[in-house]
Amino acid sequence: MFLLAVIYIAFIGLGLPDSIFGTVWPAIYKEWNLPISLGSFIITIVYCGTMVSSLMSAKVIKRFGTGNVTAFSTALTTVSILAFSYSKNFLMLCLCAIPLGLGAGSIDTALNNYVSINYKAHHINFLHSFYGVGVVASPYIFSSVLKKEGGWRKGYLIVCIILAVITIILFTTLFLWKKKESKLTEEDIEDLPIKKIVKIKGVLTLLVLFVGSCAIEVSSGSYGSTYLVETKNIADETAASIIIFYYLGIALGRFISGLIAHKLGSKKIIFLGELILGAGILFIIFSKSLILAGLGLSLIGFGNGPLFPNFSFITPIIYGETSSPSIIGMEMAISSLTFMIVPILCGLLGQLIGMIVFPFYISIFYILLISFTFIVNKQLFVPNGI
Repeated sequence: MFLLAVIYIAFIGLGLPDSIFGTVWPAIYKEWNLPISLGSFIITIVYCGTMVSSLMSAKVIKRFGTGNVTAFSTALTTVSILAFSYSKNFLMLCLCAIPLGLGAGSIDTALNNYVSINYKAHHINFLHSFYGVGVVASPYIFSSVLKKEGGWRKGYLIVCIILAVITIILFTTLFLWKKKESKLTEEDIEDLPIKKIVKIKGVLTLLVLFVGSCAIEVSSGSYGSTYLVETKNIADETAASIIIFYYLGIALGRFISGLIAHKLGSKKIIFLGELILGAGILFIIFSKSLILAGLGLSLIGFGNGPLFPNFSFITPIIYGETSSPSIIGMEMAISSLTFMIVPILCGLLGQLIGMIVFPFYISIFYILLISFTFIVNKQLFVPNGI
């Protein structure tokens, strides 16, 4: 159980950097007199790095082992965050984004695969709840320092210190990974090329589930607040306060699914989550009040939150433990690609048509998600006990 606690701590470290840039970019572009749109370049570089490391993760895990990959990737992330704090121009930010993305992809794939193989379903839900702790913590840290001396650089240094502590914990507990009796040794891992992965029965349909869930998650987080401002005529700060409940919904959904996973199993949690997610979208489409619209966003987060971890959990059950690192790496890569592209399209449609398009935009991905869930269930003969 001590190793599991270390893994949870590592996932807090994974979540910490993910919500930083969106929080500090307004302060950075104002300080350096940069165009707002340049921020998308940093985000793109990070996600490209994540995709590359995700696709290479099976090879890296096979060579070095999950514990070493987690520790060294967290160290790489720590160095990147430290470099961000000392950046003096936009080019330096771009260079710092490269190791940040590379480190994140390796950790995500390695730990999702390891927990899916060695622990029960409720553990992977709790794992992603701890990721939510990291995601929520960073904005609070930066909100307290942005107006003080040192500003956003001081915030990066604080996060760097936290990550450094996590890195030390990971390196000093590497012996725990050797003591853990895993069902799978690193030597057994199959390093499958992309061409072979996509030819495996059902993999492409399973990847669509990740696209649907991630598209709804990133669109709601990126434009849920804008939708409320434009359609409900409320102040920016009010909308920002309401969107917090969306993120809390994600964390709460994953935590509760962790509590009930041993009773329901991943399969039932997935269908229940999709049902709640659909109800949240309907609330937004048909509600005329701000309260119901806010409730809709909370339900979207609550229902969608458990889907990603449970999709990851069923992967080694369906495809076997030797192939799962390569397939999960592919899942993480396609998720990163979705996070990178989908918000851009949503923003363009919102600019052309108006943000009234937002609930209908995420509805398309919901229909895709629910449809392919039934296809995957039928095609892959997912056992009832999952």
